[in-house]
Amino acid sequence: MTEPPREYPLERTRNIGIAAHIDAGKTTTTERFLYYTGRIHRMGDIDDGTTQMDWMIQERERGITITSAATTVHWRDHRINIIDTPGHVDFTIEVERSLKVLDGAIVVLCAVGGVEPQSETVWRQADRYRIPRIVFVNKLDRNGADFYRVIKMMAESFEQEPVPVQLPIGTEDAHEGVIDLVEQRACIWQSDDLGAKYETRPVPPDRLAEVEEYRGRMIDTLTRFDENLLEKYVGGKEITPGDLKAALRRGTLSLAIVPVFCGSALKNKGIQKLADGVVDYLPSPLDVPPVRGINPKTDEPETRPADPQAPFSALVFKLAADQHRGMLSYIRVYSGRVKTGDVVWAVPEMKRVRVSRLLMMHANRQQEVELLSAGEIGAVVGLKESHTGQTLANLAHPIAYESIEVPEPVVFIAIEPKTKAEEEKLGEALQVLALEDPTFKQKVDEETGQLVLSGMGELHLDILLDRLQRDFKVGVHAGRPQVSYRETVTARAEAEGRFIRQTGGSGHYAVVRLRLEPGSEANEVVNEIKRGALPTEFVGAVEQGIREALDSGVLAGYQVVGTKATILDGQFHEQDSHDVDFRVAAATGFRDAFHRAKPTFLEPIMELEVVAADQYLGGVIGDLTARDGKVTHMEPVKGHQIIKAEVPLARTFGYATSLRSLTQGRATSSMQFKRFLPVDQETRVRLYPLFGEQAG
Repeated sequence: MTEPPREYPLERTRNIGIAAHIDAGKTTTTERFLYYTGRIHRMGDIDDGTTQMDWMIQERERGITITSAATTVHWRDHRINIIDTPGHVDFTIEVERSLKVLDGAIVVLCAVGGVEPQSETVWRQADRYRIPRIVFVNKLDRNGADFYRVIKMMAESFEQEPVPVQLPIGTEDAHEGVIDLVEQRACIWQSDDLGAKYETRPVPPDRLAEVEEYRGRMIDTLTRFDENLLEKYVGGKEITPGDLKAALRRGTLSLAIVPVFCGSALKNKGIQKLADGVVDYLPSPLDVPPVRGINPKTDEPETRPADPQAPFSALVFKLAADQHRGMLSYIRVYSGRVKTGDVVWAVPEMKRVRVSRLLMMHANRQQEVELLSAGEIGAVVGLKESHTGQTLANLAHPIAYESIEVPEPVVFIAIEPKTKAEEEKLGEALQVLALEDPTFKQKVDEETGQLVLSGMGELHLDILLDRLQRDFKVGVHAGRPQVSYRETVTARAEAEGRFIRQTGGSGHYAVVRLRLEPGSEANEVVNEIKRGALPTEFVGAVEQGIREALDSGVLAGYQVVGTKATILDGQFHEQDSHDVDFRVAAATGFRDAFHRAKPTFLEPIMELEVVAADQYLGGVIGDLTARDGKVTHMEPVKGHQIIKAEVPLARTFGYATSLRSLTQGRATSSMQFKRFLPVDQETRVRLYPLFGEQAG
């Protein structure tokens, strides 16, 4: 029997995520974290494919993080549970579901790129879950690094006020350490010991004025959150490092400020001070409000404190298939304890499930334990019908936590197995992938009979196909990626849907009158039918028929968005009316009204950022223009240009390859979904030829 994990006091526990824009150096930062905390004894390297946290073969080949990975380290007698998340927008669900269960976060920003598109996405996700965070400005050793520019970008982009707690000593080739503004000491890293040791020295004389200025700014900011500090400041008393740390912690936990650290993970500079920042400024489970949920038996709101003695509750935030143990359900334990062999509720299904085994995770390696306690992150083996967003709860005290928001896919691809014999294997493999990744969807096209896979982007689908081949040994033929358009209305229209059949016996009778009009981004179904005109169960059937029509589309089978549907009236027959009749009538009326309401298609528009050397600027902009892109911002940074543009998703397929060719491989790009906009007339006719006949 394995030993139970040591239960750290909750005040000395930190649950954090490390998140960033792609190529900001997030995984390298995590690897250094593991090394300096003693979790690993050899640094992994992305280029060599030897990182601990990027363990999938696809991650090591491509040098990117695809799936979030969990581990635990110890620093200054604190236990730090870390989740390393992907930086690519195609895998944003991994960031979303990780932040959902974490208490704090490190956001890594590149000292050259600064606040980039995915940085803003990560920041909004952290804002949504009210997660305190600290920032690490990485890559100060790179050409074009500018710490002060990044601080300015943060101040312009984010609601929280950036508060530098360090200043860099040198940048680019001259970067050798940082100045700690709290301790007023310079920290210089040795180059011959992999950064394991650093030397503290007095602040260089030529930096004293700058340090005094930035420390003064820090104190001015912190006096707004700390009365003790304000009293000392006004009274002219000495302000100690302990005073500043207490005030920084208070401001960080209140989401008013963000402490900013700096360094170079690749050159082994700054990581130990960043680990200190996690302990000093990020919350323990006791520092965050009790988690809220709903009692599934009473529908009344309840809370659970971060207390090992409270009733057990946990949220399943991720599923992963393990070739030896089957499906692993990653959980964050919010309250109480769960032991091997316990029987708990799976909510909202309200099924009793047995916890057969419990694991602590280090990337893809596992340590079996006897219990998991409040504040811990681990995995459960053997949960049947588990899914992302499921709550596990004590049998006597059930609770349901809010599930995890899953974005809709924007790209799809048609596939078929290479041989008939692989058809069954393909189905089983896709079932596993769908459990692991909620943003991956599959369906059979009713017209063509083809199997269609939907995902968050070209890379996302590419990884899914690669995993089918390598992980599940299933060969498939795949078509070209296609854009998942949306359908909407641009005018108001009414229509009547009728389903009346007399077959000699019990007949069918349903009449529904509907109105469609443009609405908010989320669809809305409103019931304005006069009381008593239809029985309640038939009104419910009408609403179901409308929602099915919204999901399946009218013109070309794309989901309908931005539409308000109002039920105006209806008729029924005492003997001949059934639920299904009103579903059919509602769908018929919806289609008729949709055609009358000046429908159109919407296409996903991507925000694209390109960093390219000055000499390639003309070629890059010319290519963007040819792709119907609109340049929205350009900024020169020491021999490079940062170009931001909005481009239709349909014109971005293969862009990374094209950019490499244009710039001889000396440019980087990233993109994320921005919004949906109406398509042009040519695309409308291509998607729905009848538009051409109407125009004619």
